[in-house]
Amino acid sequence: MKIIDKKGLKISSTLFEFINKDVIPNTNIDIEEFWEKFSNVVHELAPINQALIQKRESIQKKIDEWHQSNKEKDFNKTEYIKFLKSIGYLFEEEKDFKIETADVDEEISSIAGPQLVVPVDNARYALNAANARWGSLYNALYGTDVIPGKIGESWDKERALKVINFVREFLDEKFPLSKGSWKDVTKIKIDEDRLALFLGTNIENLKYTDQFIGFNGDKENPSSILIKNNNLHVDIIIKSNSEVGSVDKASISDVIVESALSTIVDNEDSVAAVDAEDKVKCYKNWLGLMKGDLTSTFEKKGKKIIRKLNQDRTYTSKRGKKIVLHGRALLLNRNVGHLMTNPSILLKDGSEIPEGIMDAFISTLCALHDFKNKKNSRTGSVYIVKPKMHGPDEVAFTNTLFEKVEETLGIEKYSIKVGIMDEERRTTVNLKECIRKVKNRIVFINTGFLDRTGDEMHTSFEAGPMIFKGEMKKSTWLATYENWNVDIGLRCGFSGKAQIGKGMWAMPDQMANMMEQKIGHPKSGANCAWVPSPTAATLHSLHYHKVNVFDEQDKIRSRDRAKLENILEIPKADRPNWSVEDINRELENNAQGILGYVVRWVDQGVGCSKVLDINNVGLMEDRATLRISSQHIANWLHHGICNKEQVMKIMKKMAKTVDEQNKDDPVYQKMSDDFDKSVAFSAACDLVFKGRIQPSGYTEPLLHQKKIKEKISKLIGNRNSIFKGRK
Repeated sequence: MKIIDKKGLKISSTLFEFINKDVIPNTNIDIEEFWEKFSNVVHELAPINQALIQKRESIQKKIDEWHQSNKEKDFNKTEYIKFLKSIGYLFEEEKDFKIETADVDEEISSIAGPQLVVPVDNARYALNAANARWGSLYNALYGTDVIPGKIGESWDKERALKVINFVREFLDEKFPLSKGSWKDVTKIKIDEDRLALFLGTNIENLKYTDQFIGFNGDKENPSSILIKNNNLHVDIIIKSNSEVGSVDKASISDVIVESALSTIVDNEDSVAAVDAEDKVKCYKNWLGLMKGDLTSTFEKKGKKIIRKLNQDRTYTSKRGKKIVLHGRALLLNRNVGHLMTNPSILLKDGSEIPEGIMDAFISTLCALHDFKNKKNSRTGSVYIVKPKMHGPDEVAFTNTLFEKVEETLGIEKYSIKVGIMDEERRTTVNLKECIRKVKNRIVFINTGFLDRTGDEMHTSFEAGPMIFKGEMKKSTWLATYENWNVDIGLRCGFSGKAQIGKGMWAMPDQMANMMEQKIGHPKSGANCAWVPSPTAATLHSLHYHKVNVFDEQDKIRSRDRAKLENILEIPKADRPNWSVEDINRELENNAQGILGYVVRWVDQGVGCSKVLDINNVGLMEDRATLRISSQHIANWLHHGICNKEQVMKIMKKMAKTVDEQNKDDPVYQKMSDDFDKSVAFSAACDLVFKGRIQPSGYTEPLLHQKKIKEKISKLIGNRNSIFKGRK
């Protein structure tokens, strides 16, 4: 790639030109001044970043040695906690405090609802997610298994009537009439500032009249009715000449619900970005979202479709005034963590730039456009979710980084808000002190099973063989961790100011199960929880109508705080006596999950997609899947539960299974045709057989190495092909 020398940096021309020509114009930033200040900050912070990574390794080595030297003794948790404090792993908690974050958008501070996560490198998906603020409840029900029966593309009147009945029951539950049922409503009008709901010859109103907010059309014949519950809006569309409206008593053609209030636009686990070309693709989509001009053109059923950001929604209030509701989800940007570096920029000593530092600068630089046009944040904030931080020192470093970005770009202090992903054990056990380090900019904490379990296993690798993955969800540490996160957040004053989040529903085709199970997240006090699709967001939004999260948080405040010693309950198997069949079944499950994801990541650059598991169930997977599965096999290898030959045999067997599952993908490259030449198969094996020595058990270093190798191989192949053609 072409390199630009600038202020002590060697910058990829692709990235350099993108920033100078696309990002900086119309921001009042001087280009020369930016590069000089940027270089100064990068050279100041990069050594600190590296020292923090080295500290991780030093602490891990001490923990490994402690377990090795205490292997013959009964596990003494008191001694263990004392040891963790002595090495700086466990901090003493200081006095109580409340977060002081200001200028937070209401989607984060005061409205509870679903949260989408979308890979930033796919413009179409990013637009779909941004536009998922509003979703058709009729379509979400009609096209999923929430409504029993056959799901088809053609019109099915019987299924449509089941959808109508489902929605009427929801309206009866959350928007009850003064008398009677929504099922019997035949016409809707507006009488002064109230709804007039006709049930034959009787006219009723909403039981709670303040739930009626506004309308479109005229009062005698409205085209839509806007109602509200738990701060979430519902838009009832009335259109008698539509397919659905024509079979509906009240001519209701659809019910549009406020769905994904916020969306995390992801630069991390759901993308495969390893060089300047990849990073610019990611940054360009984020820039388009911040400017509000991102589009995506594609073909569907033979028609050309141009997707762009939705406009705001307008209504007339019941008192005749104009109402404007935001048409898009509030967008947060998940940067990468502190570990990885990127070849897009080289420093004076020839080392690569820490990718998290680059992400913070460029994602905020792009957001300067939104500070002017208010397409995203109306409070002048940019929201950066920071993953994979280990403890208070690393959170403090993030705070310093954000301060430097604000100073460099000339924006107000604390304009950059931060979300802490509570997915590393050292952050979990020190969560209160982590929050303290960013108490003026914190807007988000959450829990995540996959990465958190991966770190749990890597931290205690030497303690013994880990229990089966399926047993992890029943373990003492995990249940305590989920409660601990909420307890700490509430005690630090998050309610009404910041989000407490819960993890992903990974099965996009099993919406009926989601509707049964995921209501547990708002009941747990979480005012947002992750969903895999706009459809899932629409359905999950019903849970936030049924549960008032802020009331739940009030109740939770009075319970006893979760206990630290329970979080430190190591999930190792006590004298395991497992059968060979059970061991092989677990290995096959892990291997298939690793291979199914890695083959797309390496060969196709797909960082997040629906991957079939060993039972052919489609799961939304990202890189966190690899961490838990690869660490699990690596742990069992280390403790002799299985051996290398056994695992390699299973890896090859499951590679054939994955090849068969992907046989209809025209661009798929089979692994089993030549295991020795398959870069994807090699990457999957390395994740397992080298998993013990990977930093914190992360998969990124090996994956990036393999992906770069694959890109170079293709580039050489393309050049050879061109030269051959010329000859």
